[in-house]
Amino acid sequence: MKTYSAKPSEIEKKWLIVDAKDVVLGRLASVVASRLRGKHKPMFTPHMDCGDNVIVINAKHVRLTGNKRDGDLFYWHTGYPGGIKSRSKGQILDGEHPERVVHKAVERMIARGPLGRQIMSNLRVYPESEHPHEAQNAEVLDVAAMNPKNKREA
Repeated sequence: MKTYSAKPSEIEKKWLIVDAKDVVLGRLASVVASRLRGKHKPMFTPHMDCGDNVIVINAKHVRLTGNKRDGDLFYWHTGYPGGIKSRSKGQILDGEHPERVVHKAVERMIARGPLGRQIMSNLRVYPESEHPHEAQNAEVLDVAAMNPKNKREA
């Protein structure tokens, strides 16, 4: 018996649209990361980008459980002595680019390296429900209905 390895010509990529409104961030990110990687397909090949293209809308309205809105911090360094800075997830969600919280959550579930960067290029995240990908006729992936724990009301 031989191991199956998908060829680039055999890979079929679909477009999926995910509504993040009232969905728990970590649960959303794990489902999206799995779809981007292609692990839901029977022809999954570890060294190929065989995942789907995913559009996440309403990223601004994603839910965080517990104290994560104020307690989880994103750090960066300015390059100067004593230049470490931080911003909480709540500050980012209320700020100018709330889609970055969802993007980072998914990015940190994908392996780092050339394949991971290629896979992340298949993800598009938008803060509201408008997006420029109407022509792709994306299928709806209802993450909130997959498990009752995936959705939290305000």
